[in-house]
Amino acid sequence: MADLLRLSEATALALHTMVMIGGNQGPVSAAPMAKGLGASEAHLFKVLQQLVRAGLLRSKRGPNGGYELARPGSEITLMEVYEVFEGSMRRDGCLFDRPQCERLTCILSTLVQDVRDQVVRHFETTSVEDAATR
Repeated sequence: MADLLRLSEATALALHTMVMIGGNQGPVSAAPMAKGLGASEAHLFKVLQQLVRAGLLRSKRGPNGGYELARPGSEITLMEVYEVFEGSMRRDGCLFDRPQCERLTCILSTLVQDVRDQVVRHFETTSVEDAATR
């Protein structure tokens, strides 16, 4: 059965680091973020590099270096970050990878659809800046 919301560890790290970076005024280095999130620096570095390749972050080298948002936090949604790692978010009302029911209406479809709609709406309308200021 498919997950109601697919969220890998890499995606969770990406969402959290984008919000951490968005809440700072200057570049943030990977080491303190990894420590604060209880993640390995190597894993976090791979996540950060994917975000750089996706055009969501910029990296700066040197003593005052680190990572910063490539665009204003108000212009980057949580959905953009999610889709870098997970692809398009499912928007249907089925819990299975493919429809299994032979019934005309699924016994859970309205519940699943309502939850998915709420998650999609939240990810599409919440910016990194919004999440950083909450």
